[in-house]
Amino acid sequence: MNESRNLIKMLGEAIDEGRSIAFLTVIAIDGSTPRCEGAKMLVYENGSIEGTIGGGNIEALAIKKAVECVKKGESGKFVFDLNPKGNTAMACMGRMEVFIDVYKTPFKILILGAGHVGVKIAEAAFVSRYPYMVADDRKEFANKERFPHASNIIVQKPDKAIKLAGVDKNTYIVIVTRGHSLDKECLIEAMKTKAVYIGMIGSLEKVEKIFKAVEKKKFYPFKDKRIYSPIGLNLGGKAPGEIAISVLSQIMSVHYLRDARHMAVKKDKTWIGAIGK
Repeated sequence: MNESRNLIKMLGEAIDEGRSIAFLTVIAIDGSTPRCEGAKMLVYENGSIEGTIGGGNIEALAIKKAVECVKKGESGKFVFDLNPKGNTAMACMGRMEVFIDVYKTPFKILILGAGHVGVKIAEAAFVSRYPYMVADDRKEFANKERFPHASNIIVQKPDKAIKLAGVDKNTYIVIVTRGHSLDKECLIEAMKTKAVYIGMIGSLEKVEKIFKAVEKKKFYPFKDKRIYSPIGLNLGGKAPGEIAISVLSQIMSVHYLRDARHMAVKKDKTWIGAIGK
């Protein structure tokens, strides 16, 4: 019982940290097997584990299958035959059914800048259960007190931190640093990555100025469809919390391929279209 409680606690911690993970449970056995029904194990995306469902070839195969499931984001039931001619080549002469339950976050957010807006974006991400990282070279800003739920806090210049953050095609980059020059450097570094979304805060005038400066470095933000700047949806409001809501709403609309229109219905049961109609 203590083993199960510890694994469940670790599972919860992994989910809160935004780590993709698989929870394996032996749901049925037949014949001689190394573990009984109910045996549990955690498998992280990198193949590391906690707990055991029996060791040997069966566990090695289960880990391999779990890693595949995590990468695909798919759960499922799998059967392992524990005999020399089965898929495990083991001689226990039994059979085990294992359910692999996958917990995979839809995406992660990298917040470049730990100021007022960065804090509010982090809070909105946590409430929505989206894992986030934050980067800033100011220790008094980038710390656990201000970002208690961050999966990673990188105390480094935001533009330099991009390489350390493990940015991939599931990363949404939010540029909200303390200055135009730093925003520009972040934009250049972000464009070098596979990030699916790159949002940068600023007025139209500031954005145009930065884009033109970036083009002189042989990067072309005007043509890069991943870039959303000025960042956020046109919801109104200029307070940090209001900006955060507009930014997270835009990230969700991009991720889920939605047009962010009103969902209200008129009296004749027709949909209201885009904002302003």
